[in-house]
Amino acid sequence: MKFRSAALTDIGKIRLENEDRFLCNDALGLFGVADGIGGLPGGGEAAELTVQDIVRRIEQDRNIDLVTLTQTVSGAVQVLGQELNPPYGIGTTLTFGIFKDGRLQLAHVGDSRAYVLQKGDFVRLTEDHTVENEARRLRALGEAIEVNASNRNALTRCIGQPGVPEVDFQEFTVTSRDRYFFTTDGICRMLSDEEISEILAGPERPAEMLKIIVDLALKRGGHDNLTAVLVFIDEA
Repeated sequence: MKFRSAALTDIGKIRLENEDRFLCNDALGLFGVADGIGGLPGGGEAAELTVQDIVRRIEQDRNIDLVTLTQTVSGAVQVLGQELNPPYGIGTTLTFGIFKDGRLQLAHVGDSRAYVLQKGDFVRLTEDHTVENEARRLRALGEAIEVNASNRNALTRCIGQPGVPEVDFQEFTVTSRDRYFFTTDGICRMLSDEEISEILAGPERPAEMLKIIVDLALKRGGHDNLTAVLVFIDEA
């Protein structure tokens, strides 16, 4: 499999610290993003430990089960959280994938996102783990659930909090000319899916496309950290 990739992160215009981290490792076929939870101290440390631990463990075993890996990393972040912030711990989102043997294995916890532009269709591959989406799921099962507008975007799953996180795992067939986009919510909240799709369908190289996306998010306020990774599949 041959691909080209790029990653870009920006602190934005409001935050005092960039708590986002990314994975962009061509040698391992490993790409993704982690968004440290800003409501807790140590978000940057949580995201940093997460990406470092993932790289280290995949270097040791590229065939490692991604669900087990994600849950193991969450345990390590939980231990660090007991040191940095004993009352509440620390946390981060995590959305990442490994490309190998013509497939993408994708693991996801939180509200960062992965998309693919494939044969003209722009598809979101992940679902945000938020109070609003959880309520929607329960309503579909017949439960009467009310959501307070003030916490509808609060996370229902993350890396580093007590317990073993439920990990969304999916596997996809990769085709030539696919474009895979991993992003934190600082970008998703500033640009619509339609706008991102239009940019990714353009003629620019991955790094140039990411700059266009981040610059547009900054122009619209840059209210959060902004991080994205883009992978072009040249040959599946």
